[in-house]
Amino acid sequence: QVQLVESGGGLVQPGGSLRLSCAASGFPFSTSSMSWYRQAQREAREFVARISSAGGITTYADSVKGRFIISRDNAKNTLYLQMNSLKPEDTAVYYCKDGVYWGQGIQVTVSS
Repeated sequence: QVQLVESGGGLVQPGGSLRLSCAASGFPFSTSSMSWYRQAQREAREFVARISSAGGITTYADSVKGRFIISRDNAKNTLYLQMNSLKPEDTAVYYCKDGVYWGQGIQVTVSS
C-alpha cells in the first residue's frame, strides 16, 4: 500500500534550518509530482511547495519563497524540504503528499 513517512522535524531557534524528508513507497514515485503542506494549530492546512516528477519545476507559497527549497531523489524514492531562515510562524505540522495520499505529518517548532 501507499506509504509516505516524514522525518527530520523538531525544535529549532528562529533563523535556524531544518531538512525534512519524506520516504515514499507503494506507488510510482518517479512519475508523481509531490507536495509539502503544513497545518498550524487552529489553522487550515496550507500549501507550502510542489515539485514535478523529474524535479525540473518547483512552486512555492509566497510565505516560504526564497527560504525553503523542495527537492527529490527519485533513485531513493525520497522527497525533501530544506527550510532556512525559519520563523516562529513556520511552526506547524508538515505533511508530504502525492496526488491523493498524505503522510502522517511531522512537527516543526520554531521558538527561542
